[in-house]
Amino acid sequence: MDDELLNLFSEFPSLNEQEIKAISENIVVRTFKKGTILLKEGQVSKECYSVLKGCIRQYYIINGDEKTTAFFIEGEAVASFSSYVNEIPSKHYLVCVEDCSLTVGTKEKEIEMISKFPKLEPIIRSEMEKNAGKAQEELSFFITSSPEERYINLIKNRPKLLNRVPQHQIASFLGIKPESLSRLRKRILSKKE
Repeated sequence: MDDELLNLFSEFPSLNEQEIKAISENIVVRTFKKGTILLKEGQVSKECYSVLKGCIRQYYIINGDEKTTAFFIEGEAVASFSSYVNEIPSKHYLVCVEDCSLTVGTKEKEIEMISKFPKLEPIIRSEMEKNAGKAQEELSFFITSSPEERYINLIKNRPKLLNRVPQHQIASFLGIKPESLSRLRKRILSKKE
């Protein structure tokens, strides 16, 4: 576990080795079993996470159907941002797709950590800005692309995800039915031959 935390913080060159070690010792790390629901629609989010190991899925329930909108894997931050920051009920669910090891943060813990380690404040802000920008780009791509383009993008940029989550969830994430994903995969394979 220490290696995973060290890898997480080694991405921030403004922190020296001693600071990384001290921060790592103050971070809460918890494990969750596959299927654990971290947040339900209607709950106010009190925690934010960073994935050290595993995969988390974000989904909405619309007319009784689950609509997957995001997957989070190692090195990625996970939060129901508007619920967490504004203390309003979440509109979506967060569930562990695999057994997960996560850092767990709260507003109180964030304040405590920033007071102990002031260098964390610009890092946290920068990471939040990066995540917001990434989410904006992903939404724009989703709106302006075809299901085939989305699938090719997934193969290119997140190939390991395809073997980690059920195909019906991949189909939902792409905005198509599982049968359509099967046809799409066959079409792409036939183009390669």
